[in-house]
Amino acid sequence: MPSLIVMNAAGAALAEGTLTLKAVAANSIVFADRPVRAAGHAPTSVLLDEWNPSYPDSFHADPPNATVSAFGTTEKEVYDAVVTLRNPRMNGADLVFDVDVLEGSLDGATGPAALFIDIIGRPLTPLSFAGAARRTAYRGAWYAGAADAAAVDAARPACGYPPYPPCY
Repeated sequence: MPSLIVMNAAGAALAEGTLTLKAVAANSIVFADRPVRAAGHAPTSVLLDEWNPSYPDSFHADPPNATVSAFGTTEKEVYDAVVTLRNPRMNGADLVFDVDVLEGSLDGATGPAALFIDIIGRPLTPLSFAGAARRTAYRGAWYAGAADAAAVDAARPACGYPPYPPCY
């Protein structure tokens, strides 16, 4: 039951309805809230599959909001923008999203960046228990309380992502 995804990159650019995470990390950090209170890693490529339009509860159907935060030339210069993320795609080592900018700007950002994808309070999202538990959880590494939750799911057959049937 993840509630926050963090993607790290060497930099970020926001222009003309596009967010580019430059040299995005191959793994993203995923945090779960109560009652599990766990953290772990999932391949960024796996998380991008959460925008798959064939999933009825996907980010394609209900795009998440996110904050992108990037340093300027010093660590005292921080630039933030709040966006809605759509249509992710890799362009070499860069991850590109179509975005709607809700507030802020990255003008002046030249340093490392982090994208914080907020899915708290979205019970039908793909990374809710109903969604990620059947997709991302099988393809990531979880720590702390998630081990107990994973033990319960271990008896369940694989499902929810190709080539497996949907979970019910």
